[in-house]
Amino acid sequence: ARLQPTAPVSAQFNRIVSVDCLSDFARNKLSHSLGHIAFYPNRLSQVLDSHALRVGTTGDYAPFSLTDHKKKFSGVDIELAHDLADSLGVELLLVPTSWPKLMQDLAEGHFDIAMSGVSRTVERAQTGYFSRAYHVGGKTPIALCKNAKMLASLIAIDQPSVRITVNPGGTNEKFLDANIRQAKKVLHGDNRTIFKTIIDGQADVMITDSIEVELQTAIHPELCATMPGEYLTYQEKGYLMPQDANLAQVVDIWLTQKINDGSIAKIFQRHLKGSLPES
Repeated sequence: ARLQPTAPVSAQFNRIVSVDCLSDFARNKLSHSLGHIAFYPNRLSQVLDSHALRVGTTGDYAPFSLTDHKKKFSGVDIELAHDLADSLGVELLLVPTSWPKLMQDLAEGHFDIAMSGVSRTVERAQTGYFSRAYHVGGKTPIALCKNAKMLASLIAIDQPSVRITVNPGGTNEKFLDANIRQAKKVLHGDNRTIFKTIIDGQADVMITDSIEVELQTAIHPELCATMPGEYLTYQEKGYLMPQDANLAQVVDIWLTQKINDGSIAKIFQRHLKGSLPES
């Protein structure tokens, strides 16, 4: 790498490394080598130098990120990930992640940026940097149209007889845990098929992001928003990165241009027409 080496670590190495049959010569050589390991000053430098942008994405959240039966990704954020990589002049590498492991994968450096309809939250912002918001919405319920009037408020939903389906590990489950006291929480691990649990009668309702409700009611005429036009929360979507100001600044500049030139609005419009790839 083109960076300054770290300070020698031989004293620290000798204190903490205990290996049988390691000669003094080998120990000193290994310690010397470790002392010359160089680190990038920031994540942006690493992306540009490696000519690769690693984008973490869940593949289970239409219209942002979804995989088909061939594991091919599509969606709003997949299109924008390609555009961001092109803008940086690097190759795009899509890295599968999941909602329960999203923050752990970020901390462990599995990807450079998460682009998957990630909600901007105070909890996530404590360990990562968010881009500016590129979509605004909120949590709202969805159910069979024939049951929509009976589930038209949070009070009506939070009853012992009501089953609420939810994908574990994300903001949907956090909302339920904070606001639902009596209704039964039904965990469903595959967010791509979770709405089928309502259609098949395995659950009564789901509380999720308004954009997902908009898409699913377009795809499935038997499903309806139970509180049309109303949000139970205020929610913003943004791109999640490590705490690196250099990368965050570049992403924000790129994102601002895409918002202001109408590109993002057109991409959303195209993906909200009510069709999904085969799963």
